[in-house]
Amino acid sequence: MSRPVEGETHTFERTFTTDDVERFAELSRDRQPIHTEPDEDGRLMVHGLLTATLPTKIGGDLEVLARSMDLEFRRPVYTGQRIACMWTFESVDEREDRYVIGVEVTCERADDEPVLTGTIEGLIWKDE
Repeated sequence: MSRPVEGETHTFERTFTTDDVERFAELSRDRQPIHTEPDEDGRLMVHGLLTATLPTKIGGDLEVLARSMDLEFRRPVYTGQRIACMWTFESVDEREDRYVIGVEVTCERADDEPVLTGTIEGLIWKDE
């Protein structure tokens, strides 16, 4: 991993499928009807924590070890909706063996409506 830089942005987009939601319902054991019974348009509501896998995917790619996550689930996400997640390094404090980071995340639908916002604090180990 190269040195993280304040203001540096990373993005990831995904469209959740019915299979994704069904598998997450099985894994999480959260089988509320809103996640298992299609609405009038044939869609399932995506679990909030499944939506939260968008910033965690970016963090995984960047080898971030999260210490805290403060997420606000602002609007529902439904299967078939394309969601874009933006990850921005807000602070980078260099230490001897790691970078202590603060991140702002925003996940939006195609109409630019935020569905998830929040902050993440964590660290990235320096390469030996």
